[in-house]
Amino acid sequence: MKDLLSFGLVVFTGFFAIMNPIANVPIFSSLVEGADQATRRQISRRATGIAFLIVLVFVVLGRSIFELFGITIPAFKITGGILIFFVGFEMLRSQRSTVTHLQEPHLDENIAISPLAIPILAGPGTIVTAMNFVAKGGTEHIAIVIGVFAMMCVLTHAAFLLSGSIVKRLGNNVITVISKIMGLIIAIIGTSMVIDGIRTAFGMVGRATG
Repeated sequence: MKDLLSFGLVVFTGFFAIMNPIANVPIFSSLVEGADQATRRQISRRATGIAFLIVLVFVVLGRSIFELFGITIPAFKITGGILIFFVGFEMLRSQRSTVTHLQEPHLDENIAISPLAIPILAGPGTIVTAMNFVAKGGTEHIAIVIGVFAMMCVLTHAAFLLSGSIVKRLGNNVITVISKIMGLIIAIIGTSMVIDGIRTAFGMVGRATG
């Protein structure tokens, strides 16, 4: 039980860092600027719901996807770790997303699908993180990952609904600092995945030649 609780805490930390509900608030606010509260709620609910379904598919079918494309665990961890590291690195350089620099932003409820659900909430980094957590886990680990991600979607939905108040209370400077801290955590997670992937690869080679 203690191991599962520790695993759940690690999963929550990973998802919170990669999704970063607070740092995504200004992006959401800029995309729904001028919309009434009902429209904001609908877009937020749709975006978080679609993001949950996308990650759910990859979590449940992760092993089948590996087998279908012949992907090994070490290769996935190393490649995914590099990808996640660069996501964190871009956040540290204040290049979190080009969505905030749209040339002609306009209100369209399809923004719930893109760019909100994909790639902001359920982008490559989020998917890789989720699949990494269940790569070698059992049913309990898969359930924990799904439950924690559902929790993160609820927190993100709440943050989006309170976006106006959050921006006013915290200010852009505080949100930027939070984003950079999350970027550092994400970069560390990516590095750990690469190290774990290399160790696993050498272990497989050792067993094959032993």
